Amino acid sequence: MEKKRTTPEYITELKPDEIFVFGSNLQGMHGGGAARIAYQKFGAIMGQGVGLQGHSYGIPTMQGGVETIRPYVDGFIAFAKEHPELTFLVTRIGCGIAGFTDDEIAPLFAQAHEVENIVLPEGW
Repeated sequence: MEKKRTTPEYITELKPDEIFVFGSNLQGMHGGGAARIAYQKFGAIMGQGVGLQGHSYGIPTMQGGVETIRPYVDGFIAFAKEHPELTFLVTRIGCGIAGFTDDEIAPLFAQAHEVENIVLPEGW
């Protein structure tokens, strides 16, 4: 069985069909971490905290506990399924400024393992 691709730790460029998936806040203030990179390099829109923006996709992680992130992850997975022409490179959302651990966030992406065009971080 072929090993599935994993998201690189640092993403500095994207192919035309790739989308940078980052942890955001609901207000879309992309001031730090991966959100800042999404804004500076991949078309994230200041003031938009959720969804597709240029070559990036925001998943809010700053509004409460892990249970508040799940609906946004589920929405992202549904969106990725609807857009098989795109490849979504998921960063370690929620594991930086938001303060969650990989063990807390990775289970939210369990269904993403079955979606060919979603690339997850190592160990997720």
